[in-house]
Amino acid sequence: MDGRRSAAWRFGWLWTAYGVSTFGTRFAFDAFALVALLVLHAGPAQVSLLAAVGPAVGAVLSVPLGPWVEYRRKRPVMIATDLVRCAVLLSVPLAYAFDALTVAQLLVVSVTVAAADITFQASVGAYVKDVVPREELLRANGRLESTTWTATMLGPPLGGAAIGLFGPVMTVVADAVSYLLSAGALGAAGGGDRRPERPDPRPRLRAGDLLDGWRYILRSHDLRPLFLNTVLVNGLIMASSPLLVVLMVGPLGFAPWQYDLAFAVPCLGGLVGARLSRRLVARFGERRVLRVAGTLRACWSVGLAFVGPGVAGLVLVIVIEFGLITSMGVFNPVFSTRRLERTPADRVVRTLSAWSATSKAAIAALTALWGLLATFTGPRAAIALAGALLLATPLLLPRRVDETRRDQDSEAEAKI
Repeated sequence: MDGRRSAAWRFGWLWTAYGVSTFGTRFAFDAFALVALLVLHAGPAQVSLLAAVGPAVGAVLSVPLGPWVEYRRKRPVMIATDLVRCAVLLSVPLAYAFDALTVAQLLVVSVTVAAADITFQASVGAYVKDVVPREELLRANGRLESTTWTATMLGPPLGGAAIGLFGPVMTVVADAVSYLLSAGALGAAGGGDRRPERPDPRPRLRAGDLLDGWRYILRSHDLRPLFLNTVLVNGLIMASSPLLVVLMVGPLGFAPWQYDLAFAVPCLGGLVGARLSRRLVARFGERRVLRVAGTLRACWSVGLAFVGPGVAGLVLVIVIEFGLITSMGVFNPVFSTRRLERTPADRVVRTLSAWSATSKAAIAALTALWGLLATFTGPRAAIALAGALLLATPLLLPRRVDETRRDQDSEAEAKI
């Protein structure tokens, strides 16, 4: 098998593993909250704690894993994280069967899954950089992006139907099985990822090493603006999401299925955008696509503050979300490819782990802050403020970088 066919084979199995596990995660969307509410009869405070603290603590715990994973083969690490997630998720139905399930256990499972998720995603980036030729990186990232939006479109509605038929605990079982299948697909991929060379003599892990990912990002003229932009954009979009639920299902009187429809249909835009990204880069160039798509994805959310009741309001939400998700579908594969290209192979895991941990922490903090703001201003005003702030985020997108300066920066940063 020649190198190109071998790379396609390994990426095909990775793509399968990624698709199965992503669909399982979306299928079990909000499963922990529903288990806490419907099975354990937890109150709003406990459910909120589960939703916010679990991912946030998991993000913190993932930080020391970055330097440890960096010098190991990534495929065994991904398999290990799949098996860990499968095991801890299966502890939920097991405890439920023996009437021993508690909110504390759900919190521990949530933290473990969140830490494993970040480690898995960072390892995916490093594995893709290892096995996929550079000229094919954008195509590969586009396929992963389209898979994400397909799972987001189909998973929650099917999961909701399964919850109605079998209860929320069964969706946790399905999520666990998806990770087991993912581990099997990664096992079928064979080798291909290189074994990173350790510095000689082998240093001990120091506290300062945990900051290597952030240190590299913030010293990079290419990555720093992308980092600030994506963390802020994702945080503001997600911060207004729960408020939109409150506005639509509360004062505007939409049924839950209408809310789900308003976000399932626009996911088609993510598929379209991901498929178009490679062609747009070939025609207009990476820098222009990043700036235009990055600007467009910041221009839609403010319109959600003007949503009204009835069919017109529902159509408005669908149009806005379609525009937003299509822009993200174009932007994300190009951004992911640029980030991989600008990151040395021996820093990918630390960089992606730091990036993901910061993004999750920012989402948690901004969601809590906007929830507090909405108690004083109402959800509509808080959504409008998030949308207005998003309009300023294109200023953080990277401008044209001189190639000589960028190469010099990369050489200097690689020595950090």
